[in-house]
Amino acid sequence: MSESVEQLIVSNFGVVFWLYLGAMLMYIAYIGVRRRVFPVIGLIATTAGFTLHTIAIVGRWAALGRLPLSTMYEYSTLLAWGAVLVLLLLLRFTREPLLGAAALPAAVGLIALASLLPARREMQLVPALQSYWLKIHVSVAILAEAAFAVACGMSIAYLIKASRAGMQDSDDALSLRRLDDITYRLIAVGYPLFTIGALFAGAIWAKKAWGTFWGWDPKEVATLVVWLVYSIYLHARRLKRWQGRPAAVLSITGFALVIFTFLANYIFGGLHSYQ
Repeated sequence: MSESVEQLIVSNFGVVFWLYLGAMLMYIAYIGVRRRVFPVIGLIATTAGFTLHTIAIVGRWAALGRLPLSTMYEYSTLLAWGAVLVLLLLLRFTREPLLGAAALPAAVGLIALASLLPARREMQLVPALQSYWLKIHVSVAILAEAAFAVACGMSIAYLIKASRAGMQDSDDALSLRRLDDITYRLIAVGYPLFTIGALFAGAIWAKKAWGTFWGWDPKEVATLVVWLVYSIYLHARRLKRWQGRPAAVLSITGFALVIFTFLANYIFGGLHSYQ
């Protein structure tokens, strides 16, 4: 990838960051003053940021000649892209400005995290990364974790709103139930994707790359813990009717562990340390 192309793509991500940040502030401003112009501006900025974000990802793909999902930098930017995609789909069907204020912080944070990671990588990957199972493993896991990221935002919004709402207010109670329901649906969609992408496809890729389906690598163990937390969430929600604050806390815990898993190879090393 040429220096000029790389600089253009990186600068594009900088513009994306400011558009997402501005959109987030517009949605937060709407919560405070309830002026309809704020979510309109927020949606325009989010859509513009997502468009530029997509162009930057496609540009990196074209420049490298491979899907940009093999490094930590690429994973961060793709996960942010996935979270905004989920948000835009939700806004298309719900038109609830609170969703923007809840979901965009994850995208802003992930873009900021990506800016701290090395963006320049060689076009030729190590043999372990030259597998179509890696593409399945990472792309499906990103979709799942994007759903978890937005669910985490919904859960944080739930806890903030629940702490301020008078539960005798039917509008507040309805809004809280809506947030709780959206969180559940996002996790219910993300869970099977995570199971297929992060666990099953990851195990097959590990077998082809390292000769074993499971090697107790720190990142593998952390991924299993994430899967168990979301398994507990769905089990408690469906069988124990576990809703409200406990469910929101578990949702936030799950995504916090996703971020920990993402950084596990930096902390503990292991087979994933080359990323």
